[in-house]
Amino acid sequence: MLTSREHKSEDTTFRIGSTVVGRDFTIIAGPCAVEDEMTFLDTARLVKSEGAHILRGHVYKPRTSPYDFQGLKDDGFQFIMAAKENLNMPIVMEVTAIEYVPIVAEYADLVQVGARNMQHFELLKAVGRIRRPVLLKRHPAATLYEFLMAAEYILQEGNENVILCERGIRSFSDFSRYTLDLTIVPALKERTHLPVFVDPSHASGRSAYVPPLAKAARACGADGLILEVHPSPENARCDKDQALTPEIFKKLMHELTS
Repeated sequence: MLTSREHKSEDTTFRIGSTVVGRDFTIIAGPCAVEDEMTFLDTARLVKSEGAHILRGHVYKPRTSPYDFQGLKDDGFQFIMAAKENLNMPIVMEVTAIEYVPIVAEYADLVQVGARNMQHFELLKAVGRIRRPVLLKRHPAATLYEFLMAAEYILQEGNENVILCERGIRSFSDFSRYTLDLTIVPALKERTHLPVFVDPSHASGRSAYVPPLAKAARACGADGLILEVHPSPENARCDKDQALTPEIFKKLMHELTS
């Protein structure tokens, strides 16, 4: 298998902006979705000033309820360009459909395939044919084998720059959104050369749990984190309960880097 240590024994590394993913501990941070220009730029300035390497900039947002905010879609790209021009910061953007792959690849430095699309095999093939790194999130019911096989679809198309991201699995937990499966981090590191990230924000669904889970993820060998940050989480249009305030984000970044 192309994802296996047998195929490639050394760790995969690749550059996004000034960061070498797989070598440097990498922080992706920002709002759940692009909401408006001012909020997005304010958040971008905050996370960059505190040392984040890649900015979340999702304009397409798959949501459980069809009545929830689905992202600004095409209207959000102007705000993405404003952030890139003003801050020179790499952007990660989620792609939700095959037809969006070309435009997302044009604007994003890192293309994300969300958990719901982990086994959308034609989408995986499509992002495998672009020459942008891909961040692949684990489905909440996926086994380790299924997760690696999803990545295999991308690598088979020629794109070797893939990040695997654990973001929580479905369990009987009644105190958090999902159960963060940190066991998969060393298990993946043992089996695959691909970088492994952790998203404690989506896993817990509660901002109070994010800092300890983030520190635990780094301690068990994760190569990076995805953190949701918002200037005023109570006003966020999606996932407000898990977004870190600027103050908590600053404190967490200090703890992660000290």
